[in-house]
Amino acid sequence: MSLNRLELLGIAQAERDRLGRTVQYTPPDAWDRDSVCAGWRNRDVMAHLAAQETAAAQVVAGDPAIEFEAFREANDGEFWVNGFNEWAVAVRADLPTRQILTDWGRGADASLSRAGLIPEDEWLATRVPWVAGKIGVRYLIQSRIIEWWLHGEDIRLGAGLEENLQHWPLYLTNDMGIRMLPYALGLAGLSFPGKSIQVDLEGVGEGSWHWGLAARESPPEDKKPDAFIDGRASAFALVAGRRVPAEHYLDDGNLVIGGDEDLATLVLEHIRAYVE
Repeated sequence: MSLNRLELLGIAQAERDRLGRTVQYTPPDAWDRDSVCAGWRNRDVMAHLAAQETAAAQVVAGDPAIEFEAFREANDGEFWVNGFNEWAVAVRADLPTRQILTDWGRGADASLSRAGLIPEDEWLATRVPWVAGKIGVRYLIQSRIIEWWLHGEDIRLGAGLEENLQHWPLYLTNDMGIRMLPYALGLAGLSFPGKSIQVDLEGVGEGSWHWGLAARESPPEDKKPDAFIDGRASAFALVAGRRVPAEHYLDDGNLVIGGDEDLATLVLEHIRAYVE
């Protein structure tokens, strides 16, 4: 399914608001508790998002991402995502929690408002610099939705709140994970030219994809997939978000593989919905 500019921006605004409500309902004493993200407190999760949102707002406006550049200067011109994330959290370690939360909200609002100024006829062609190189602005917005959903659920777990599953953030997480499969497999030195996988998911976040497993390859419409993954969309999203190992859902039946099962297993082992 292809979302147009207004649909994607509307979904992004709804997800931004939903994370805002999660922040609002999180008990004040929960911010200093350990989060489900190893080594981070709940406030550190929001510090990470505050840095990302500030950078997103800057690049969408056509400006340099100031903290990206500062990190490069501190590391002899090098940039790696996990390193930046830890650095961005560390530089906010002494900030009041309220300021971190406010900075996140302002950054998210700025990135969405600036994206909304991109004309319809420029939307598909607009690319901006991001953590792994230039990216289409529509994929940057999709990545923000994914981060807001994943880390929103992290915060909810860390604060003792119930999960809050919604169709579009789960669907977009699954979609991004599948789109990134050639990249994710490539990180492990894997490539499968001519191979493809069919993913059929049901429930909240449901959808269907037939995707090539090598860079810049799209399977012909009449090609039979080499491997299959079926199951619950919520389970697949948590695997793509690197929150739950695939084995957990394969064991309980919420995910099922078929065809070339070794290939399907490799896909589930390496899939990721974001750049690390």
